[in-house]
Amino acid sequence: MPTIVDRRSTRVSGGSKVADPIASEIEPTPQKRKLRSSSSSTTEDSRITSDLTPSPLKSSPSKWKSPRRCVNDSPKSTPNANRGAKAVNLSKSPVKRRLSESFLEKPMWNPRDMEQLNGVKEALHVSRAPSNLVCREVENNRILEFCKQAVEQEKAGSLYICGCPGTGKSLSMEKVNKVLVNWAEESGFQAPDTLSLNCSSLSNTSDVFGKILDKITLRRKINTCTSPLQYLQKMFSEKQQSAVTKMLLIVADELDYLITKDRAVLHELFMLTTLPFSRFILIGIANAIDLADKFLPKLQSLNCKPAVVTFRAYSKDQIISILQQRLKAFPYTIFQPQALELCARKVASASGDMRKALWICRSAIEMLESDIRDSINSLDLPSLHGGVSDQQRDCACDKSLIHESNVVRVDHVAIALSKAYRSPVVDTIQSLPQHQQIILCSAVKLFRGKKKDATIGELNISYLDICKSTSIPPAGIMELSNMCRVLGDQGILKLGKAREEKLSRVTLKVDEADITFALQGIRFFRNCLQQS
Repeated sequence: MPTIVDRRSTRVSGGSKVADPIASEIEPTPQKRKLRSSSSSTTEDSRITSDLTPSPLKSSPSKWKSPRRCVNDSPKSTPNANRGAKAVNLSKSPVKRRLSESFLEKPMWNPRDMEQLNGVKEALHVSRAPSNLVCREVENNRILEFCKQAVEQEKAGSLYICGCPGTGKSLSMEKVNKVLVNWAEESGFQAPDTLSLNCSSLSNTSDVFGKILDKITLRRKINTCTSPLQYLQKMFSEKQQSAVTKMLLIVADELDYLITKDRAVLHELFMLTTLPFSRFILIGIANAIDLADKFLPKLQSLNCKPAVVTFRAYSKDQIISILQQRLKAFPYTIFQPQALELCARKVASASGDMRKALWICRSAIEMLESDIRDSINSLDLPSLHGGVSDQQRDCACDKSLIHESNVVRVDHVAIALSKAYRSPVVDTIQSLPQHQQIILCSAVKLFRGKKKDATIGELNISYLDICKSTSIPPAGIMELSNMCRVLGDQGILKLGKAREEKLSRVTLKVDEADITFALQGIRFFRNCLQQS
């Protein structure tokens, strides 16, 4: 019977086979050759190939690593070392890096625990004032220094605070007032009285003078024939009457409600600070930034021009920092870093309104609650027919508690954003057929950078690439052209004229961000738009 010769055996005299002691001790495995980098020196490869019997030290699994697993790995590093560093270093931004580190350090929360759930919702509520106000240190210092100088010198003055809604104007003034009172007590000065007014609640604009007078003295001591404004003007024009009153800090919020046709009430209010013996520190707050340009020239001519502090809209990094500051008290992770970044990016680009960002975060948590209820119901339904036992259902529930799906994800925030910033363009794009959405996705990828238009032929190439990557049967170029004309009739694309159909130039008539926002709720389009 023929004998099959073993390559690892050595034939000696007499036809008997003696196993090679080195080869029998350690056998070379094909896996080690696959994992070995192709950049190894040729001399070493030839020596190993000729020997076919690597030594035990050189064939240790820990010494050879796949270059595809981690480019930055070194033979002396542990397998997970670079992977962890890679997960933390998601971006060069320090805010993003801190956001990712907090996500990795804290354990996942349990949204089914009503105590945890209510605590998070309360922390993200608009009415919940944070312990310290971040990202407004410069503005707060300017307001505080203005108030300190007025108290130290016992000199009246006026300040106008303007900014878009939700930029922390009223909240900053509340914090400054508390700091001012503590500073006055510690420094030995007499703390001023405070009158906080919301001008939108006044039935008549001239009632603001009655509110000020009620804070200073009793109304029954005043002659009924004299108006509150006239009494205040007379009172602070004489030294003897004004000397008995303390400094009064007047915080007039929603100041633009005092604007009348002749702006008389607004002018008279600021002119109270210019009286010879005035004791008023007037701080007006309004959302209208151009209000100062409208009434400041008149006030300047009356010699009562106020100082102006402008609250700019919050940036993306500032919104992330404020959300982190509100959530840092909890010892568990609630939001994915990408979810918070999406919320901050959209709010910052739209208005910079922090109240809107808080509302979106709370709404995203409600989306997570809805998903959890649906998952529980899906586990309960089969158990009615005996498909899943109670023990299996409890085990599945326990596993889901520690799963990453229990944090607020990007899709939850995307749904909340769509509710907050619902626009006709977004609704139109989301209701389009699939191939028309693919055309818009192709146009966004094609127009990234400096390119603002393309031909039908170029758009067709990008369209075919996306269809090929997802195994979707593509439409022909004539059908593509007809769909572009449909999108042009809806005001989404602009299609030019040319001799040949494929040479017609296509331009987007809507913002690329609207298309990205409308399609990011679908995983296929989200992954496609994230690719470079």
